Amino acid sequence: MTMKRPNEQSWTIRPTTHAKSLTSRAQLWRRCPSSAYIGRAVGLEFGRRICFLGLLGCLALVSQAVFAAAPAYEITIRAGAYDRINVPVMISIPDFVVPAQPVSVQLTDANGTRIPAQLTGPRLLAAKSTGAEIHFILNKLNAGQSMQLKATFSNEHQLTESAYVWRDKPGLSTELHFGNRPILRYHYEQLDESTPESRVRTYKPFHHVFSPLGDRIVTNGLSEAPNIHSPHHRGIYFGFNRITYGNGKKADTWHCIDGAYQEHKRILASEAGPVMGRHRVVIGWHGNDEHKQPFAEEQRELAVYNVSGGHLIEFASRMKTTGGRVRLDGDPQHAGFQFRAHNDVDVSTTQETIYVRTDGVGKPGDTRNWEPSTRQGPTNLPWNAMSFVLGGKRYTMAYLDRPQNPKEARFSERNYGRFGSYFEYTLDEGTPPLEVNYRLWLQYDLMAPADVAKLSRDFVEPIDLSVRTN
Repeated sequence: MTMKRPNEQSWTIRPTTHAKSLTSRAQLWRRCPSSAYIGRAVGLEFGRRICFLGLLGCLALVSQAVFAAAPAYEITIRAGAYDRINVPVMISIPDFVVPAQPVSVQLTDANGTRIPAQLTGPRLLAAKSTGAEIHFILNKLNAGQSMQLKATFSNEHQLTESAYVWRDKPGLSTELHFGNRPILRYHYEQLDESTPESRVRTYKPFHHVFSPLGDRIVTNGLSEAPNIHSPHHRGIYFGFNRITYGNGKKADTWHCIDGAYQEHKRILASEAGPVMGRHRVVIGWHGNDEHKQPFAEEQRELAVYNVSGGHLIEFASRMKTTGGRVRLDGDPQHAGFQFRAHNDVDVSTTQETIYVRTDGVGKPGDTRNWEPSTRQGPTNLPWNAMSFVLGGKRYTMAYLDRPQNPKEARFSERNYGRFGSYFEYTLDEGTPPLEVNYRLWLQYDLMAPADVAKLSRDFVEPIDLSVRTN
């Protein structure tokens, strides 16, 4: 069976090479009716119908055989030097390909206790050898300890009391819910230049974030209220204000002015279950070109993990040139991967905004920024966090970087609710694409530096694990 993998042309479900397998392609095919034989024996039209039914049976047999032959996996996870509490764990399975029909995974500990788990396809930045992933939330594992788990696969649905689900409004947005509680919303309306107002509304796709309780949106974007501070700041977003391409052409995909814009092309994959919700989209980066062809193409992936106490959001992106050299540049206030809180922060509570940093908790209203003129200021931080007040409630958004992301990373803070970092990068034909990976954590109340540092450690030094088949 050949099927589409989200970010590749096609891939093939192959019978397992496990020693206990009795199935091969030839054996499977011999068990299916021969269309040529049936057509000659009972007449062409009737034979075609029988052939179709036989094909369906053959496909079902292939599916059953693959599952019957698929091995169980024995997994050892090790906490390493730190206590691991409330941590998402991803187990990469290199030799099992996710079938087209819904499947599930059963994960148990050494005592046979079931652990909620989810089987997915490979994430955007997965190793090429990855065939599937198992995700679960590790409640607790003390430093230096290890845990034994067993994973088996099934082609039957596993019933869960609550899970993530994507709800789409075609052509406008898609929203991730956990049960009935909204988590985030991806706005992807196509560029509409019929009026100045419609262009502003549609010149970049972005993700809105809801509060942990789901009772309100906490990010800026698409508000019809007057006097919005920087309306181009929208939720979770990625762009650069000084881009050069095509023999000196300029583009600004941060402000999306002078004809530049980002445009959603398609959704490559959407996955949802009890542990996580994730989707991957294609976004074209455009300058002011007559033929509306993008100078770069981005695959953007967002995942949300079912971690108690808040929203754990993972952002990944892979960008490549569509032809020729592309230079990404900007400044800390107008480029990179950034988060913008709701405009009500700017209206009412800027002096209550507090930054939580690696050297402690800042004073209300105090900010630090890398300055282009002096080339001084915060760079290459492992993390930063902004605590803001919205609707009478205090939130903290933690921003977690990785050493593998491009450097120098130059950081920016604004007390009206925008913060993040940017870098310089050059894309060219024949060179690797740009790949970035960040995490965001949203919770109520003011976080302590030690708590943000723990989130950072779990991200950059993940659980050590090993997998073997029995």
